Order: sequence, then structure tokens, then C-alpha cells
Amino acid sequence: MLGSKDVSAVRVAGDVGERTRPEADSDIGDDWSTVPWKNQIKHDLQLSRHRNAYTGALVFNVCSFVLPALYSTLSKLWVAEFDSSMVVTTDSYTYIGVVAEVLNEGLPRAAYLIIGDRTSRSFRERLQLTHTLILFQSTLGLVMSFAFLGGASTFAKGFVPVEVRDASLTYVRLAAFSALSSAIEYAVGTSTRALDRPDVPLIISSTKFAINIILDLIIISKFHVGGITPTVNIQAGIQLACNLTSAFVGLAYFVYATSLKNTSAARRDPSDISLKPSFAALKTLLKPGFVFFWESAIRNALYLWLVHGIVSMGSNYATAWGVFSTIRWGLVMVPVQALEATTSTFVGHSWGQFRNSLSAASTKHQASWHQIWGIARWAAYSVSIALAFEVPLCLLMSFLGARPFAHYLSGSDEVARIAAHMWRTIDWCYLCYAVSTQLAAVLMATRPEWYLYQSLVSNIFYVLPWAIVCQVTTLNPGDAWTYHSVVFGGSLVFSLFDVMAFDAVWARRLLRKKALTRV
Repeated sequence: MLGSKDVSAVRVAGDVGERTRPEADSDIGDDWSTVPWKNQIKHDLQLSRHRNAYTGALVFNVCSFVLPALYSTLSKLWVAEFDSSMVVTTDSYTYIGVVAEVLNEGLPRAAYLIIGDRTSRSFRERLQLTHTLILFQSTLGLVMSFAFLGGASTFAKGFVPVEVRDASLTYVRLAAFSALSSAIEYAVGTSTRALDRPDVPLIISSTKFAINIILDLIIISKFHVGGITPTVNIQAGIQLACNLTSAFVGLAYFVYATSLKNTSAARRDPSDISLKPSFAALKTLLKPGFVFFWESAIRNALYLWLVHGIVSMGSNYATAWGVFSTIRWGLVMVPVQALEATTSTFVGHSWGQFRNSLSAASTKHQASWHQIWGIARWAAYSVSIALAFEVPLCLLMSFLGARPFAHYLSGSDEVARIAAHMWRTIDWCYLCYAVSTQLAAVLMATRPEWYLYQSLVSNIFYVLPWAIVCQVTTLNPGDAWTYHSVVFGGSLVFSLFDVMAFDAVWARRLLRKKALTRV
């Protein structure tokens, strides 16, 4: 069973967040059945400044997600000020990011399951897995960047409206190398969160935000210095330089803090495991990584197919979709994104403890309801917090803020009208997304194959049929949203019930002796 530990015995070393023992600081005790659930909730949600506590990690994650979202909003605003027709071009960064996301959500998402197991793996072993993951993903990101560079014109035909396509080629070529920066950033971010180092993603976000804001204010904002003519390509160049700089700054900070620093955890770890990347470590990551890769590939392929249809509706409609996405997936979604990262991290820790408690000679073990709660409780906390933030935001934006905000970002009355209509029709569906994301994190950090299955059910039985309908139906900007709202909004509602069903099956299988002891 899990190592017995009284709540009062939990302690944290002087170096913020560094643990003096391998057990999870936020988990209570060996025999979970003896811990009243109210006491456990009170302990878990106790405010803390430490990185390896739920509330402390959540604060770090909120800060690291809010800065990129804020910059994404500001960058659209500045582009709208000097050329509102080119606002839609900036979505190229987003769509390249969607393609890169297929690779970024492969091996990196396996970090929560593999690297997040801090009970059965030593810190040096987890660090070796992290170094392997970062090197592998960086190589893939570089290859993908050159592929985007070579296929810039083809990419523009698919995802840039014809009205601004020729003027956008340089922007697309510059945006191509965002695949490299995002690969490094995503790999470092997920693996360091699994290591209880959410300060590393925060360093990356802070560096990126600070440099971006300073350069944008000087060069492309309405306060820019004289003698400079702001263009969308200058904005792309600044963003690329800042993304690459921040990714390498974060990587350097991570290596120093975990390996080179005299008081680092790697130096204190008594094991003699090498920290160098290895094929054995890569093999460990590949099995769950392939599952996440295929899940992301199917989901994002369908999304990009739908986006291609949106772009074909013309510049106003495509710009409105980009503005809606910037608002919905930007500042408004920060709490959900931060909660998902925190949930995945702590579910991974609890799952590792549970598996380590099983007998080494046994391949099956019957879990109790209390143990299932011990694993999944983090998702329950996150669902409650997400709804507490998202419901008021949804109401506020629907009744007061959507249209003015959309006009602020696009500089166009027509685009603002379309974006506000999009918001009013499907924004409530994102409350379902806020809940399903936290519930899906339980599957992602414990049983990747079940995470794939629930995604396949949603995408094959709901999204794919409606995507085909959108392709075979002759749409125009006047009626297109009737169909697109059913696809995008309906899929979020469908996914909620889908994930709830798979979580129920997951719990039932654990109760019926179906828990694996090792990955």
C-alpha cells in the first residue's frame, strides 16, 4: 500500500517546492479509507505557495497561461489598427499551431502518466525521460518548420482568404518556425509540470510576454517610434523571435534548476541513473505517446477540414471566426487550461501511487471507491472551480462584452456583428467543454487508450458526419453558421456525455479488478 503519512508530517524544503521525500505532498496517507473525505478536501485545497501542492501549482499555471492569451489579444488589436484587412492573416499562426499540435500532443501528453509517476520512479529517471522528450520533440518541430516553409503557398491556399492570400505568403513563411518554438515550449511545459516545476512554463511565458510587449510597443503599436511603418510581417518576425528566445530561455532555466544547481534535486538523488537522453527512455514514452498522437491527429484533421470551409466563406466570416476563437480560446479560457494542466499533473501523481501500492506479483487489483476518489478527486475540484469562473464570464460576455470586444479586435462593424452572433449561439456550450476537459484529464493521466476511445466516439459519430454535411451542402456566409454552430457547439455537448460515460466505465473496471500495475 501507499507509504503511511500523517497530514502534519508533510513538509517542504527551503527551496520553494523542492520535496524532501518522494511521496506526493498533496496525498494523505497509506490507508485512504481511514481519511474522512472532508479532511482530505480541506487538506488538498489549502492555500499554498508551494509548486507541489494543488493550489500552488494552479496559481503558477494560471499565470503561465494568461500571459500568452493576453498577448494574442493585444497582437490582433495592434494589427487591426494599421491594417484591419490583415487581421485574418494572423490566424495563420493559429492554424500552423493546430497542425503542430498533433506532434505536440503526442509524446508530451504522456508526461503526465510516465514522468508524473513520482512514486515508483526516481527523480533522475524522470529527468532522463524529460530530456529525451524535449530532444525528440525539438527535432520533430525543426523538421515540421522546414516542411511549412517549403509548403507556404499551399498552406495559404487552404487557410488564408483569397482576398489577402498573396500578401500573406511572407507572414506564413515566418510563422512556419513557430512549429519549432511551440514544440520546445510544449515539451518543456508538460514535462516540467509533471516534475512539479510549473515555474518553468511561467518563466517561458513571462519572457515571451515581456519581450513581445516591449518590441511591439516600440515598433508596431500606435505609440511606435517615428520612421517605422508597421506591417503584419514585422509583427510576425517579432513574434517568432520572441517565441524562440523564450523557449530557449525556459529550457536553459530548467536545465540549471534541475541539474546544474548545487542544491538541485538531481544532485541530491542517490541513484546513479544517467540524465542523458536514451532510446530506452524514448521507448517508454512512445507507447502512450502514439495513443495521444493518433487522438490529436484525428481530432485536428477534422477541425482543419472545417476551418478550410470557414475560410472559403470570405474574409469577413473567416475574420469573425478568428476573432471569436481569440476571445473564446484566449483570456476567457485561461482558467480551464490552467485547471486541465493542474488536474493532469495531480491525477498522474495519484495514479502512480495507486499502481505502486499493488502487489508486484499481481496483475489485477480491486480498487475501493475511496481509492477511486483519491485518484479522480483533482478533476472534481477543477470542475467546481472552472464553473465558478466560466458561468459568470459567459453571462457577462453574452450580454455586455462580446460585440464591443470583437469590434475592438477587428476594427470592423460587420466582423463584430458576425462574431457576436457566433458567441451568443454557442458560447454556453463551452461550459460543457470546461467540465469535460477536467473529466477527460482523468483518462489522459491514467489510461491513454480510454482517452483515445472517448475521442474517437465523439469525432467519428458526431463531428465527422456533420463535417461531411458541411462539405456537401452549398453554404454561403448568410447560412453557414447554422451548420457550423451545430458542429462546433454540438460536439462540445456530445463530448461531455461521452467523457462522463467513459469515466464511469473506467471507475467500474477499477472496481472489478482491472487496474494495471505498470505502464
